[in-house]
Amino acid sequence: MKREDDFKERRKHLANLSEEELENRFWELAEKIVDPLVDLAEKNTTPSIERSVLLRMGFSSLEASAIVDGAIDRGLIGKGAGHIVYRLAGEKNMEIRETGLKLVEGDLWDEAIDIFEGGEK
Repeated sequence: MKREDDFKERRKHLANLSEEELENRFWELAEKIVDPLVDLAEKNTTPSIERSVLLRMGFSSLEASAIVDGAIDRGLIGKGAGHIVYRLAGEKNMEIRETGLKLVEGDLWDEAIDIFEGGEK
């Protein structure tokens, strides 16, 4: 079975566009394709991503896992584990590492819930 060549028909709506207009059209369509992926990335996270963030904040793998597990157990994972540590440290006027270690020990979770329960600032 041979496919009919309909290229000239399909390109009619693009035929009168300049090179610059074609390029702009390309990037406009590319953004439309990527927008849902960007939206998903902005609004969703995974334990793996959250552990990775905490590792980059200087926590060990075991510490990061404990913080992420604590955030999951308390329904706070959507706020971001690193964000929880950062905001809590600011609210309590503590160092980030010290705050994270307190969370690993099971402390400060009630305060974290209080901070995020009314929504993010």
